[in-house]
Amino acid sequence: MLRAAVAYADEHGIASLSMRKLGEALAVEAMSLYNHVANKDDLLDGMVDHVFGEIVMDPGASGWRQAMRLRAISAREVLSRHRWAIGLLDSRSSPGPATLRHHDAVLGSLRAGGFSVPMAAHAFAVLDSYIYGFALQEAALPFEGPQETEDLAQAILEGMPADEFPHLTELAVEHVLQPGYEFGSEFEFGLDLILDGLERASVAG
Repeated sequence: MLRAAVAYADEHGIASLSMRKLGEALAVEAMSLYNHVANKDDLLDGMVDHVFGEIVMDPGASGWRQAMRLRAISAREVLSRHRWAIGLLDSRSSPGPATLRHHDAVLGSLRAGGFSVPMAAHAFAVLDSYIYGFALQEAALPFEGPQETEDLAQAILEGMPADEFPHLTELAVEHVLQPGYEFGSEFEFGLDLILDGLERASVAG
């Protein structure tokens, strides 16, 4: 049932999800769903837990930095599949087992890497803020993939006087319109800056 609910939200958005529509998707009466969940909030709890369960925490990672990097990349990939979940991941007051395992594994990796309890909390918060913020920005962009990016950049350039907006023109021509550019590649650049800062802070503190 949770997989069907997640698939429905992926296709139609979370706002349109109801017990009736989920029942229709499963070809069952909506009332029968209440044998599995108490209400829609309970369903959302389970869906969020399902999403957290998809985020990879590699126990074989060599050190906290690699573990946090792999986890952040995985979380962004998961949120790109389940965009409706971006605003819900930290909204649940009854976290499920996959959520708790995920959070505990993140903290455990940081603590094993020498982070104090307060520093581990700071690191967790700043990493999640970056992941969720980037995922939200990426989901809102009016283009998808290199070709759409190039087409939009070209269209904007055509209607934008270069002498009036020299820096935007420079960015488009020298960066966005270069072969192989993808907005998503900015994610790992920013992530590495954050990890560098956390590494320095953990040594200093």
